[in-house]
Amino acid sequence: MPASPSTARAINDRLALSLLQQQGPLTAGQLKHLTGLSRPTVADLVERLTESGLITVVGESGEQRRGPNARLYGIVADRAYLAALDVRTESVSVLVSDLVGRVLAEGSVPVAPEAGEAAAVERATELVERAVKEAGLSADGGQLHTMGIGAPGLVDPATGELRDSAGLPAWHRRLVAALQERFPSARVGVENETNLAALAEQREGAARDRDTFVLLWLGDSCGAAVVLDGGLRRGASGGTGEIGFLPVPGTTGLPTATDCSGGYHSLVGAAAIVELAREFGVGPVGATAASLVAGVNAPQRGAGNCATSHDGAAPDPRPDPAPPTAHACFLDALADRVAVGVAAVVAVLDPGCVVLGGEIGPAGGAALATRVEARLGRMSPLATEVRASTLGGAAVLRGALLTARDRAQDELFAAPDR
Repeated sequence: MPASPSTARAINDRLALSLLQQQGPLTAGQLKHLTGLSRPTVADLVERLTESGLITVVGESGEQRRGPNARLYGIVADRAYLAALDVRTESVSVLVSDLVGRVLAEGSVPVAPEAGEAAAVERATELVERAVKEAGLSADGGQLHTMGIGAPGLVDPATGELRDSAGLPAWHRRLVAALQERFPSARVGVENETNLAALAEQREGAARDRDTFVLLWLGDSCGAAVVLDGGLRRGASGGTGEIGFLPVPGTTGLPTATDCSGGYHSLVGAAAIVELAREFGVGPVGATAASLVAGVNAPQRGAGNCATSHDGAAPDPRPDPAPPTAHACFLDALADRVAVGVAAVVAVLDPGCVVLGGEIGPAGGAALATRVEARLGRMSPLATEVRASTLGGAAVLRGALLTARDRAQDELFAAPDR
């Protein structure tokens, strides 16, 4: 059944707006070429979108031609403003942007949970207020159209709200309500931080060429995000990817419903990585897990084979004429641990690609990713490419901005029924 004229117009308008979002200002001729629409149809949609206040003339093309140069059309960036937040256990980061994603203000503050819920919420809210002011928006925040928030824990797929999860600060849930109260005209949405990181990697990072992949978040805690056929999978309760609870060999016990310390988390969480580095004599005391993985103060980033594997598996068979460094042996042992969880995910989902994210994944870079992929090749018959994140810890904030922009555009770009 063919689409109605109004539906066809809405589809064409959204296509044109998406192209302008992705590629920047375009001429009507360029829109015609990229959309495959006829010249009259493009002329109509340009007029319609201009009258709606969604696009405007932002300049002229530099083409030499008879008569005036072709007009360049671009999205009206100040039609709406967006905010994105990355809410961690002990810190909050924020950025404010216009509708095309140009960052106008950003900032971050530590939050001390021991100070109490009210103090934590107030400190985070004040950070957002300062960023809104620095972006040049009205003090009441009325120009703020959409706010995207990334936070650890489960997000109820039915209500879109953070669930009361064990081990997570109670002020996280209160913050969402406080921001909605402080900015009543803004559309406030919250999403699991790892899911947002995966969306950012899919749009702008290591998984841009993949419709199906898994992001393994490696930081203070661990988690996974699953993207299948281009869509994020959340699960019946919003818990897809709670890989920290995965029972694995090499731990001292089993996880419980309220404590993942007996699961995969106890192998690859930041505290476990720091302890593993200490066993190999890598890095200074007090260094972060990410800096230890990156090889700060290591004499070299050698890839030599160590005599034994941390989990008892056979060492990498590739020849290595140079003796391995302590850092190389540490990375080998870490790769053994990471591969245990990755192998379980691959056996169930067969994603073809796993991105190592968080702070640890990009810190290890290709050196860690290559090791994990080699071990995975010996553990699983399913071909899987392992890549290091290109966005790292910044992926959560970027993902929050992208989802906020999508939500705003879905509303603002909805063509009127004409």
